[in-house]
Amino acid sequence: MNFRKFNAIAAIPAAVAGVAGCGQTKQAQPNIIFIMTDDHTTQAMSCYGGNLVETPNMDRLAREGMRFDNCYAVNALSGPSRACILTGKFSHVNGFTDNACTFDGDQQTLPKLLQQAGYQTAVIGKWHLISEPQGFDYWSILTGQEEQGDYYDPDFNENGTAVTEKGYVTDIITDKALDFIDHRDKSKPFFMMFHHKAPHRNWMPAPRHLGMFNDTVFPEPENLFDDYSGRGRAAREQDMNLENTFTEDWDLKLLTREEMLADTTNRLYKVYSRMPAEVQEKWDSVYAGRIAEYRSGNLKGRELVSWKYQQYMRDYLATAMSVDESIGRLLDHLEKTGELDNTIIVYTSDQGFFLGEHGWFDKRFMYEECQRMPLLVRYPAVLKPGSVSSAICMNVDFAPTFLDFAGVEIPSDIQGMSLRPVMENAGAVPGDWRKAAYYHYYEYPAEHSVKRHYGIRTADYKLIHFYNDIDEWELYDLKKDPHEMNSVYNDPGYAGVQTEMHRLLDEVQRQYGDTDPDETEKVLFHGDRRFQKRGK
Repeated sequence: MNFRKFNAIAAIPAAVAGVAGCGQTKQAQPNIIFIMTDDHTTQAMSCYGGNLVETPNMDRLAREGMRFDNCYAVNALSGPSRACILTGKFSHVNGFTDNACTFDGDQQTLPKLLQQAGYQTAVIGKWHLISEPQGFDYWSILTGQEEQGDYYDPDFNENGTAVTEKGYVTDIITDKALDFIDHRDKSKPFFMMFHHKAPHRNWMPAPRHLGMFNDTVFPEPENLFDDYSGRGRAAREQDMNLENTFTEDWDLKLLTREEMLADTTNRLYKVYSRMPAEVQEKWDSVYAGRIAEYRSGNLKGRELVSWKYQQYMRDYLATAMSVDESIGRLLDHLEKTGELDNTIIVYTSDQGFFLGEHGWFDKRFMYEECQRMPLLVRYPAVLKPGSVSSAICMNVDFAPTFLDFAGVEIPSDIQGMSLRPVMENAGAVPGDWRKAAYYHYYEYPAEHSVKRHYGIRTADYKLIHFYNDIDEWELYDLKKDPHEMNSVYNDPGYAGVQTEMHRLLDEVQRQYGDTDPDETEKVLFHGDRRFQKRGK
């Protein structure tokens, strides 16, 4: 790894301002490490009660810190989620509504504010915002695979220089993060955004994890064979289901080496070809049984969907294992260097993900599995070990929370709320806390055909409006129907709830300035125009 540019940073003198907002000296400012994965979900974390896999290092963060049970993405898509986290503002304000956008790095962001307060800042790993990072003293971001990076021998843009690293992406990103910690300017506190690619599609595990679940049979979600009869067109007309959308090559990896070599334009070959020869050999061995089983021709109907689900889980969960190991490496390293308890450590994902629920994979919908984000925080100076909070929070809250702990005045135009009052009160919900999380998804028509929609989620109910080419409302009683199988919108028994949810939605939209959400011309990077430009 080339750290010449980074090592020069250590020679930069500390900021002249030794005092940050709220009277804190820079010595009192905690280090902040923000770990974010891509498409990881609470169902795949044992500390959230998931029954699919054990995640001991994530569990340690929960055991030694706080677990948030009601943290939500405000736009469940990779780039938009990252923009919301950087700015503390919703998509319609920060300008990054969907993955075809380019982030305006000139705007006010969290790292810029922390830099001004004396922090040394870094972002390492997945960026996916098109424009180059601003506000970071050091950055090394993934390129290739449409800015999402490769799993094997990935390419990086490191402070403006293109580099290719040898090895597995999660391990490399972790190495870079630990090197930053070791070589930073130790006269300053640091803020590091530590972003993993894993476990993003197409779920390629580290060599040591290839095939680790080949003999495991995972429990199926009870609604794997959902017929969508309890909902409207949006659920029926999506294109993100295991039965029809899952591809034989990219998702299921049902190509032999010989078949890939016969068609080197195949995208699976393009990522396979980046592997070292010994990893290719292990890959071939691991997937040979799967290919033979599929080609036996005995799998049909529901049996085939169940089989696809098992292969999906075996790859997805094996890919996530490297992330849990990475967290363990980080905790051990901080403990050895004496920085563990002086560092706020946050673990989250850019949103949740469907693991076969409703027969789906991917995210985008406002339904629970992908709207809900994992959020674990370890900081013993403030947090009661093993505490759990039911406070409704959103990813726009991360920026003001970090600014609050850094002693930096939170700008008035930031739309999120600091979670510090919740954290300092063992997770209890303050009396004046928000009643609802707001959501707005814009990317349609596009991959997976999830229609544009917005809505609110309270402790007990969820109201969603699908708009654009349809005009349909859905309402869910989350206590009676936690899997969101049957909308009760227009059910006479919920007339009062429906009226109150509409009133609250209007109030929240006024609060956040999204007062004309159905007007598609307002969308800054409008889906129809974007796909006309790309010839789709």
